Amino acid sequence: MDTRVLLGRITSVYGVQGWVKVHSSTEPIDNIFNYRPWQVRLADRWHTVELQHGKRHAKHSKILIAKLAGCYDRDKARQYCGADIAVDQSHLPILGPDDYYWQQLIGLAVKTTSGIQLGDVDYLMTTGANDVLVVQGQADSIDCKQRLIPWLPGKVIISTDITAGVILVNWDSEF
Repeated sequence: MDTRVLLGRITSVYGVQGWVKVHSSTEPIDNIFNYRPWQVRLADRWHTVELQHGKRHAKHSKILIAKLAGCYDRDKARQYCGADIAVDQSHLPILGPDDYYWQQLIGLAVKTTSGIQLGDVDYLMTTGANDVLVVQGQADSIDCKQRLIPWLPGKVIISTDITAGVILVNWDSEF
């Protein structure tokens, strides 16, 4: 069983000395540098890489840059472009009973409190107000629509059962 948790992606090269730009899914974004060792997916295989240094491009910037061991020029850095970044779940903090890593929620079935199947969690996104589940209707759902459901525990999100693979929501199926 794969216990990797995706934390981000290497997007492009930065400069000529082997640095890369990093998109982070962690909160705050520079927390990605706290989790090691990094594993990157190249050509559908996972490789462990050593992060030598990582930082924000500027003090308040949302751009992150990283230097990987053995990556000394732009050509070498280019091989990492598009690579997913993951760490083994055992290297992440232990979560509380009502906390989840986004990756754990992807693929879960979403049902209303009245038992209507809305679809499966396709992915999550961050908005200014709250995180949002992007739920894609399936063949066994009420329809094949895509729905955006706010992650508001106790209001919209009634329960999450990772083991059963179901998120129960207080949501109108017409939305």
